[in-house]
Amino acid sequence: MNRSVLYARWTLGLAGLMPLLVKAQEAQQETGGDGIGASTPDTMTTALTLGAGLIVVLAFILFSGWIARRVQGLGGVNTQALKVVAVLSVGQKERVALVEVGDKQILIGITPQSVRTLHVFDEPVVTGAQSAASGDFARKLQQVMGRGATGGSNDV
Repeated sequence: MNRSVLYARWTLGLAGLMPLLVKAQEAQQETGGDGIGASTPDTMTTALTLGAGLIVVLAFILFSGWIARRVQGLGGVNTQALKVVAVLSVGQKERVALVEVGDKQILIGITPQSVRTLHVFDEPVVTGAQSAASGDFARKLQQVMGRGATGGSNDV
């Protein structure tokens, strides 16, 4: 089921509890004039009132988050026209990235202060299939696992 439908049903359900809580609070105030009900608060009514308030606040927070995600998605960002093909870290905060724009690939240098074009390739140097097949992460993981297996016996 769609989240917006669930949020709407949940909010309507909470709104339906409010008249019951108001009636319970009115009943508590009416018994407050008697000698017995005046000194002891009705703990069930208090618990229901506090619980309903908490649920309403949580529902409002969830609904606000949902709205924020929806509004953020309405910006019309087109990520299909621009792709990061490969990224290589060359320092602590410096990177070189190969970005594909249309049928051209652009090599850019990225530092904390600036982004500069290093070279523009007219024909693609690396295709998406090649970058996925190279598996930087897989290669690094294998190196770390290999080092961990042999490195433990050499340290002693």
